[in-house]
Amino acid sequence: MKYAFMATYQIMARKAPRRSPQTTQQQPGAKAAPNLLNREFLALVPNEEWVSDITYIDTAEAWLYLAAILDLHSRRVVGWAMAERMDVSLGEEAWRMAISIRQPATGLLHHSDRGSQYTSDIHLDHLATRHCLISMSRTGNCYDNAVMESFFAMLKVECAYKPFLSQAEARSAIFEFIEGWHNRQRLHSSLGYLSPVEFEL
Repeated sequence: MKYAFMATYQIMARKAPRRSPQTTQQQPGAKAAPNLLNREFLALVPNEEWVSDITYIDTAEAWLYLAAILDLHSRRVVGWAMAERMDVSLGEEAWRMAISIRQPATGLLHHSDRGSQYTSDIHLDHLATRHCLISMSRTGNCYDNAVMESFFAMLKVECAYKPFLSQAEARSAIFEFIEGWHNRQRLHSSLGYLSPVEFEL
């Protein structure tokens, strides 16, 4: 009876908003590093300072998680990975991609939040092997990683502005956004209205 009444008057039940996942989950006793970056988001040369973070992408199937690494010199995304689970391997895959493409010299500053993906022994060992300077945001302070937050906000406005129908669709669209648009074509005011790839030439 109530459903017929609702249909007659075109009344729809209000759906509860979908709860967003928490991407920064600090483990008790985690090995946190000091904030060496200290909101100085200007790097004079490539592979001097990288920032990393993880965000979530909404799809009709399930959440898809994206880990990305961005070079502060050119705002170029140098490493990224996507997965259904937000675990240590997600950040590791993005790291391996960035290292294989860029081959940074000793002394690279790597900045992240204090999430378990970045404070794990595995990840910290990889950074130590490359003789990186390890920097981490203060707990709950998004401004300490503002450039990475800005990139994710841009992605969600220009690419992932509504839920994708599938994870496969999301993966394809995000790949095209990062590699085809953001890195090679999108003009950035902070780079003198050049794309990241053009700025590095």
